[in-house]
Parts: sequence; C-alpha cells; structure tokens
Amino acid sequence: MTGTVVLRRAAPADARAAADVWLRSFRAALPTVVRPRSDDDVREHFRDVVVPARETWVAEAAGGGIVGVMVLHEEELSQLYLDPAWRGRGIGDRFVALAKERSPGGLTLWTFQVNKPAHRFYERHGFTAVESTDGSGNEEREPDVRYVWRP
Repeated sequence: MTGTVVLRRAAPADARAAADVWLRSFRAALPTVVRPRSDDDVREHFRDVVVPARETWVAEAAGGGIVGVMVLHEEELSQLYLDPAWRGRGIGDRFVALAKERSPGGLTLWTFQVNKPAHRFYERHGFTAVESTDGSGNEEREPDVRYVWRP
C-alpha cells in the first residue's frame, strides 16, 4: 500500500467505495458509538445524497482504490474519513488544506467527544472547540463537540 494518492471530486461510480471507507473508518475509530443506520443504508445515502448533492472528494491511491473521503457543505466540513490502513500518511492533512482552500472564510465541523484523536488532529490544524452537546442533536445520540476554524 504505497504510491501516489490523488485528491479528486467524487464521481457517481465512487459512491460505494467512499461509503465503504466511511464504514471501515467509523468501525475502527468509534467502536463505542452506536450507528443508527445499517451498512446498506450508509451506502444508499452516499449513492443518493452525499455524492450527487454534496461537495464530495475522495483520496484515490495508485493501485489501492479509494482510501479517503471528505464532504463539504457550504462552510461545514461534514465528513472526513480515512481507511484505517491509510491513516498517518498525510492524507487527512491534505484534505483539511483543500477544505480551507474551498472555504477560505472559515469552516465548522462536529466530532464526537469520544474521538480524542480527531480533536488532536483538528486542533493541530487551527480549529477551536466552541460548543459541546449531550448528543441530543445527532442521530447517534452521542455527545459531540463543534469545532471552528477562522483564517
């Protein structure tokens, strides 16, 4: 699993692979978070909503297929997930740099309170925690944190 990784806009044909990256990443990073959607529901959501209606980017590895997915919606960085085997290789850093380019006025995102590695990652990229909730506003019902980046 070496080689070049290209960031590009997702095409409809990428929806399944992007959803599968999301599923593998979620399982690895958030084993205690109960998902309200089945794997098939997640794949359907990527196919019918995420890829066609959101600014969806994928990281494609030479010979490795889709290894990361990032979704932007206006100023919100709504998804950033990497295949667990591809973490720690700078792909997330590249995705955040791209998100800042695409939204130069600022970004906001939510992450679960239990996801301490994500907190460290976003704080390293200049994001500041501005709000914590009990999770009543998300479908997982998991306490979360809102982060904001302003240039």
